[in-house]
Amino acid sequence: MLSTIQKWGNSQGLRLAKTVLQDARLKVGDQVDIRVDKGHIVIAPTTRVRGRYDLRELLSNMPERRRVEGFDQPTERKEAG
Repeated sequence: MLSTIQKWGNSQGLRLAKTVLQDARLKVGDQVDIRVDKGHIVIAPTTRVRGRYDLRELLSNMPERRRVEGFDQPTERKEAG
């Protein structure tokens, strides 16, 4: 899909076709994460924990000195019997 960046008031915007939103499982009013990756604009649905927090965003704000390189993963429990 081709689109043109347009001026809307003091901002710029893109119009997204309904089919693009449907394919991305997004709807009007949904919150998205917008970032630049290697010169490309990436728009992705946010992942909310309990409807309020984005885990990736929370972890990105964690001070470096508090970050852990690795951590123990839960082990599988074997059922008795």
